[in-house]
Amino acid sequence: MKRTFLLLAFSYVLTLTGCAQQEKTAVQPDYDQTKKMVVDILKTDEGKKAIQEVMGDEKVKQQLVIDQQIVKKTIEETLTSDKGKAFWKKAFEDPKFAQNFAKSMQEEHEKLLKALMKDPEYQAMIVDIMQNPEMKKLIQTEMKNKDFRAHLQKVITETFSSPLFKAKIEDILMKAAEEMQGGKKKSDEEGSSEEQTA
Repeated sequence: MKRTFLLLAFSYVLTLTGCAQQEKTAVQPDYDQTKKMVVDILKTDEGKKAIQEVMGDEKVKQQLVIDQQIVKKTIEETLTSDKGKAFWKKAFEDPKFAQNFAKSMQEEHEKLLKALMKDPEYQAMIVDIMQNPEMKKLIQTEMKNKDFRAHLQKVITETFSSPLFKAKIEDILMKAAEEMQGGKKKSDEEGSSEEQTA
């Protein structure tokens, strides 16, 4: 009897333990299902509204600003460190990377240069540089350079063969011819009116 009781108690404990483990595994949700559920919630109007409310909270805004300052400081420290300098030096050795980087910065550089060209202080510096005797000598030397002359000749030839340039020159010549004819007619009319009065 004791044996039967122990056997029943033991089987009862095993059954409870087995069922308890199955319940635990059934309760634990799958990661992908949880992820999908969260994404679905965030896509709803209520989810969007909740995010907007959270982003509107002053404490969250302050935390984001602090995080931005930390990010900025980290980037500055990374760029100015020896490892950062070595990384950028190696990265710019790759012509494709250098080209893409230059293209991405081109618009900002153009804005900066245009702003500098309007700056009187910058203009004065450029004038000083151009009036420097060494700079004048360098420019003259470059202009006498065979490669520069060949490049200049190529640019001039391309410009003259351009249909737009040809159209502009033709327009200018036509206007000049019309002005000359108009002036000649006036002088002829003035001359004939003087002859009639005499």
